[in-house]
Amino acid sequence: MTLDTVVVASSEQVFCDLDGEATILSLVTASYYSLNPVGTLIWKLIATPRKVSEIRDAILAEYDIDAATCERDLLDLLQQLAAEGLIK
Repeated sequence: MTLDTVVVASSEQVFCDLDGEATILSLVTASYYSLNPVGTLIWKLIATPRKVSEIRDAILAEYDIDAATCERDLLDLLQQLAAEGLIK
């Protein structure tokens, strides 16, 4: 996965925002996942297809974090979500 990769939430999940934190249910594995407020922002952004670089830029605009750390953490999260089948 790179900054040019386009990602989108899988249609095989259900999402709920509970007080700023995302709860996701995989309809394939029946597993629940929870995301903190930053992860919830990311999840909301990928409701429609977006480049990873667009997501990074939105996080940088919203939070006080250096670009290198943001990029690394974002790519790690997206790879985990992809491994669980939650994004395409």
